[in-house]
Amino acid sequence: MPTAIRKLRVASHDMPVGAGGVVALTAAAGTQAPVVPRPVAPQMPAKRPQANAAVRHGRTFLAATVPPLIVLLLLMALWELAASGAKSALPPPSRIWNEAKDLIIDPFFINGTQDIGLGWRVMTSLQRVLVGFSLAAFVGILMGALVGQSDWAMRGLDPIFQVLRTVPPLAWLPISLAAFRDSAPSAIFVIFITAIWPVIINTAVGIRNIPQDYRNVAAVLRLNHIEFMFKVMLPAAAPYIFTGLRIGIGLAWLAIVAAEMLTGGVGIGFFIWDAWNSSRLSDIVVALVYIGVIGFVLDRLVAAIGTYVSRGTATA
Repeated sequence: MPTAIRKLRVASHDMPVGAGGVVALTAAAGTQAPVVPRPVAPQMPAKRPQANAAVRHGRTFLAATVPPLIVLLLLMALWELAASGAKSALPPPSRIWNEAKDLIIDPFFINGTQDIGLGWRVMTSLQRVLVGFSLAAFVGILMGALVGQSDWAMRGLDPIFQVLRTVPPLAWLPISLAAFRDSAPSAIFVIFITAIWPVIINTAVGIRNIPQDYRNVAAVLRLNHIEFMFKVMLPAAAPYIFTGLRIGIGLAWLAIVAAEMLTGGVGIGFFIWDAWNSSRLSDIVVALVYIGVIGFVLDRLVAAIGTYVSRGTATA
């Protein structure tokens, strides 16, 4: 047997079958085999990112809204069954709808001085809350920065703050009425004195928890007190500050409802007290729903602002 054929047979037993084996065999035989092209995998069409994002947002929305709606419907059904008896003192949801339909469908009607929709009453209460809470936020952040930055201020003011913050909001109302001799500024003062304490305490805690590295960098850059406050102190303590603001806005909304029950006017608190005196329990339930929804919206609004500010300071 010729030597070339023996080498070809030995190579055929050692080489794998396939394109590489064919090339090796033909190379050993002294001839060149044609190149076998590799199979090309079929390309899938590109997915549209906008459609996928819309689907994800839709699923997130359904996951956030469907469970509360189911629980709400179950609670309404249980309420309807429990309050449908003749001896029940509370009205069922069907009766509330029949008696207070105007307040639910049209919250901005005006039929007289006191015969107005709940939307106008909520707007009046929100105006007072906005003024009182804005003052509490401004003064509270400044006082919290002072207490958090200075050990002497902490020792002198913190015991006073701890005593005053335990006073119930309505206990301040007689003092404010004696000082201002008017219901509107008295209610604003009650909001201010109620909402300021969590702002002060949380701001002070946030400033005391600023890392020492930040203070060292500020010292190296030779920042003055104002620059240190706005460029280092407040951005670093922003999560603590907005936690205090969220607590403060909730307390402010509670305080205005309680204060308006005693001071009168056209606010949502006076509406509840007037409805109680007139035995309109359905109107009270609707007003409570309004109060809860507005309080939830205020809390989420302050939380959203805090998230935006915290992200901005983190990326700056």
